[in-house]
Amino acid sequence: MIALARNALWWARDYLYAAVWQIRAALNRTDPRTFSDGDRAPIVILPGVYETWQFMFPLITAMHGRGHPVHVVQVLHRNRRPVDEAAARVIDYLQANDLRGCVLLAHSKGGLVGKRAMALDAEAGRIARMLAVATPFGGSRYGRLMVLPSLRIFSPRSATILALAKEPDLNARIVSVYGRFDPHIPEGSELNGAAKNVRLDNGGHFRVLADPRVVGELIALSESGATR
Repeated sequence: MIALARNALWWARDYLYAAVWQIRAALNRTDPRTFSDGDRAPIVILPGVYETWQFMFPLITAMHGRGHPVHVVQVLHRNRRPVDEAAARVIDYLQANDLRGCVLLAHSKGGLVGKRAMALDAEAGRIARMLAVATPFGGSRYGRLMVLPSLRIFSPRSATILALAKEPDLNARIVSVYGRFDPHIPEGSELNGAAKNVRLDNGGHFRVLADPRVVGELIALSESGATR
């Protein structure tokens, strides 16, 4: 009963956080090109489905403040495209801007897009590593219940999830961060063979983005070349 009550509280806080940041994102008129200067490793933002880049604004400003150029692939918009198509657009952006040594910062579906982009980038080697927050690498049982194709891809049996599972060598360059409880991914986001799996002490699918450990792991990944 205690665990159920705790999870219910995390769930309520999670949706409140999501609602607040969706509103803030809608009101945010900042030009993302503002963050594209800096002399440290470039960070590329990959938001989750139905999220815009502004949803990750606190992390963007934190990393830009440390001297990292932060890049937004605006063509992704709310990340509703199929994963393969979205990943191809990410590669196009990296090539057009001649970005190298990139660290991908991804949330939820963004992590699937990021892993696919890493596969497409195998020869060019523009992407160094990825920090994925609350990404359904193994899918979510709820995906089978979804009507919209943009959500049904999260089924553990979807072609997207199965195809990404066949790229295990990429996992060693991915740090997966996730909460103790995720209402959207009950299976969790642990990634076999990951550079590091980080289970946070709190729960949620959206609110975990605000956990100080997320930016800490991102700093370690992008500034030391290794996880802590």
